[in-house]
Amino acid sequence: MRDTSPKANARYFELLRQAGPQRRLAICVGLSRATRELAIAGIRHSHPNHVFSDHELRQKLAERLYGAKVARRVFAGRSA
Repeated sequence: MRDTSPKANARYFELLRQAGPQRRLAICVGLSRATRELAIAGIRHSHPNHVFSDHELRQKLAERLYGAKVARRVFAGRSA
């Protein structure tokens, strides 16, 4: 799916190339944070009647990002 015009996309990458390393890192961190917040919102939306603890939310996020097998391995033996 493309929601950005080719012209706008080219301009975006032109601006990224012009940005220094610190600015590119800041952009990357911001995009990563936004992705994480969207994923958490999706988890909460999928379970509207459940109030997640921080531990549960981190585990569900790990499942969504890395798969259930990895999440089970990472969270094995940890309690809320």
